[in-house]
Amino acid sequence: MREFRISAAFQKLLAIASGLNFRSHRITHLLDAKGRHELKLPAGFPFVISLFDFREGAITPRLTWHERLELLLPLDGPLRERMGDLVVDMQPGDVLVVEHLKPHQVVDAPGLNTRVMVITFLQECVFSPGSPVADHAFLLPFFKKVEGRPQLLRARSARAAEAHDALGRLLECYFDRRGFHREAGCKAWLLVLLNVLIQEFRNSALDRVELLRRQAQVARLKPVFERVRVQYADRISLSAAAALCGMSKAVFGRVFKEASGMTLGSYLNHVRMAHAVELLEATRDSIAEISLRLGFSDQSHFCRQFHRNFGRSPGQYRARLAQKR
Repeated sequence: MREFRISAAFQKLLAIASGLNFRSHRITHLLDAKGRHELKLPAGFPFVISLFDFREGAITPRLTWHERLELLLPLDGPLRERMGDLVVDMQPGDVLVVEHLKPHQVVDAPGLNTRVMVITFLQECVFSPGSPVADHAFLLPFFKKVEGRPQLLRARSARAAEAHDALGRLLECYFDRRGFHREAGCKAWLLVLLNVLIQEFRNSALDRVELLRRQAQVARLKPVFERVRVQYADRISLSAAAALCGMSKAVFGRVFKEASGMTLGSYLNHVRMAHAVELLEATRDSIAEISLRLGFSDQSHFCRQFHRNFGRSPGQYRARLAQKR
């Protein structure tokens, strides 16, 4: 664990977490073919705190994305998160605003052994039709402002202690199943936490107009996301993708990169890699057969792409699976 000055608030947060159950990060069964993470949230209060124990070789090896909003906090070890083409190195106590619409995952690494707190909720928890206009500000930390720069509150920040205090109180409130007005308490401390993030990122926060523009962009790209979901083994040209969305090639390329964090080619490759993992785990097809099913022109190209994404060849990945069974 990297040395840094632990505040009293973070020490209290660790003490609260020590009495809770952390589980292995195994969510493959919750992902659809294009990596969308299905997680049923309570209808009355769509908010969940998940506690994961990330260990080397024991994490979900697929990229995922989702519409719900997410915050991630490593508690007792370093962690590396991939979001689109961006890789973020984190230390204990850092709070990351996950770019939820971009394919993302925790990167497996030698010696990985980190407990992680993940806060997940839908935007209507804090802002929905009928809410006071000022409440829209609580959503601003979730929309990236500067390309290539993560929304990350470092543990060494002057505001970190305030964030850790809110996180500790949020944990206490959420896991106190007998608590009086538990949901109201969770929302109160969530808003405190989001307010800290607003202050931390105030110089780069999007205004409401920009937030709505980003949401409209994602809606316009849905035809391409659906096309890739169904026909991931087929190549799709930039011209064809732009035509599906009613855009010019130049506009489509810019909008797609801004919304997803990667080019169309990179996105197609990410979807294919998600299917590659699924086929390696669920079938006895040969590497060559899987390569053809995924639309690769030759096996060596597939193997290179797989190794680039997961740090091992398809054969090595399958052999490791066999050892664990």
